[in-house]
Amino acid sequence: MNKQQAKQRFGIIGNSPLLERAIDISLQVAPTDISVFVSGESGTGKENIPKIIHQNSNRKHNNYIAVNCGAIPEGTIDSELFGHEKGSFTGAHDSRKGYFEVADGGTIFLDEVAELPLSTQVRLLRVLESGEFMKVGSSKVIKTDVRVIAATNVNIPNAILEGKFREDLYYRLNTISIFIPALRDRKEDISLLFRKFASDFADKYNTPSIRLEEDALKLITEYNWPGNIRQLRNFVAQLSVIEKERNISSTTVLQALPENRNENNSPILFKDKSKADLSEREILYKVLFDMKRDLTELKKITFDLIQNEDNSDFNKEIFNDVNENEITLLPKQEESDFLDKVYTLANHEKNLIKKSLEKHKGKRKLAAEELGISERTLYRKIKEFKL
Repeated sequence: MNKQQAKQRFGIIGNSPLLERAIDISLQVAPTDISVFVSGESGTGKENIPKIIHQNSNRKHNNYIAVNCGAIPEGTIDSELFGHEKGSFTGAHDSRKGYFEVADGGTIFLDEVAELPLSTQVRLLRVLESGEFMKVGSSKVIKTDVRVIAATNVNIPNAILEGKFREDLYYRLNTISIFIPALRDRKEDISLLFRKFASDFADKYNTPSIRLEEDALKLITEYNWPGNIRQLRNFVAQLSVIEKERNISSTTVLQALPENRNENNSPILFKDKSKADLSEREILYKVLFDMKRDLTELKKITFDLIQNEDNSDFNKEIFNDVNENEITLLPKQEESDFLDKVYTLANHEKNLIKKSLEKHKGKRKLAAEELGISERTLYRKIKEFKL
């Protein structure tokens, strides 16, 4: 099977160089038994890669099992993957084979592998290293010959640092890494995908296919698609079913994507990453958000102290309240310098918020998470700094 045949068989649309490379690597590693780790954002079509690999491997006549690790409750995940013996836990009325036993000689695709509990990660590591596992409630070792392909949209290095994912398991899974680009990184494919989805829905509902006017096409090409291909498909489905007019204008596009509009009622566009990324020095200013008191309150306290300098007991009481932020009362001759520093911090805070919003294309939720503050606080800061 060549690259074009693989795309046709699995319904992959697009000619982006990043996508083409992902398919090329998949076809190259298919004849081997090497573990493959697929990464990419949610909705990018990561599930197609293990299918390509399996169908082009020596295992293609054996079982292929796809497992969504995030959809299985933590209490039953071991039983699902490795099986269990009768009576091993409440409700285990019969013995059961797990996916690794059923897929012997074939391929297992572990989607959202970062959702696995740490205890299950230990079991998985043993399977990868020795091909052995034990059912829940059994002491008998079972051998299996399974190729494992894993995928996630989680930043695994961060999960490792947070103690949520085993580093040794990551390196064992990540023998070969295949990256699936986000839709925003393959803009040349958006119009192709739109036409394909529009044609599919026209056939399904026996209606004329919708078409984009030139300005509407430009909008969806430049638009931020956080849900990637999945979101684009749902978008086309919505227009195909709801809109009576088959020629779709830019106005209709804007109305169909309200969740991604900014305060100016215009689409949030992706900007140059070099401008959006925060520098290391700027990231250091995140410590400002560790302060439990808002910077505005701090400035107010400072001015109150200046105006009430004779009331020393009152001043000490206030500064005792904010002492946890390591703020000390300055001598009067240094009050001016202190105020200058406060204003400097305010400028840094404003710049940090601005760059974080740019980095996340105006998405307040993502910016708030990165800055370590609530969305409500971020919204108040945006209004305060008139961003």
